[in-house]
Amino acid sequence: MWQGGVGNLLANTGAVAQVVLGILLVFSVFSWAIILSKWKLMRRARAQSARFLRAFRKAARLQDVAAVAEQFKPSPLVAVFESAFDELRRIGGSNPRGVVAVQRAAQIGSSEELTRLERRLPWLATTGAVTPFIGLFGTVWGIIDAFQGLGTAGAATLRAVAPGISEALITTAAGLATAIPAVIAYNQFQQMIREFGARMDDFSLEFLNIIERGSTQSGAGAD
Repeated sequence: MWQGGVGNLLANTGAVAQVVLGILLVFSVFSWAIILSKWKLMRRARAQSARFLRAFRKAARLQDVAAVAEQFKPSPLVAVFESAFDELRRIGGSNPRGVVAVQRAAQIGSSEELTRLERRLPWLATTGAVTPFIGLFGTVWGIIDAFQGLGTAGAATLRAVAPGISEALITTAAGLATAIPAVIAYNQFQQMIREFGARMDDFSLEFLNIIERGSTQSGAGAD
């Protein structure tokens, strides 16, 4: 068994260790599914945000931006723009008294987008925090079994106890292999989300500046 490698060790683990490894496998599969989908989402959102900003700054009127905003939909800036623009139309164009209302609408849109971007990230945080301890539980249980078997056999040698301990340590390795990618991905995604939050704040200010300057006269009006 010892010479048979990791495959034989996995095949000969006890019932508790197999349950632990099964739980870790579930955590790992879900975590990697979230990591891959979220990475694709963030990459598209970043690329589309850059394209949307270029279109926004080149447009002569806000209506022109609204007409093409749908094609940049993966960008969180689009939701901020649509929330602010809808509020601007409801209050009647570039009414200075409505700037605060437009600002609140932009903040609501930004908050909703941050919530969308953060969706399912708690699973990664939970995976990074919990799975090392799940693996450690399997290790402790396996070591207990190994020493119980050693006591039953009555052979106090390293050769007698090493296979059982090696089997037990597999759960620790599995727990770390599950947790480390989840922690790294969680931190990376949180950094990206903070960047998107800053971009949305800057975009909201840029939108408000257009309104306060008198957008109709500047050629980028809402009318």
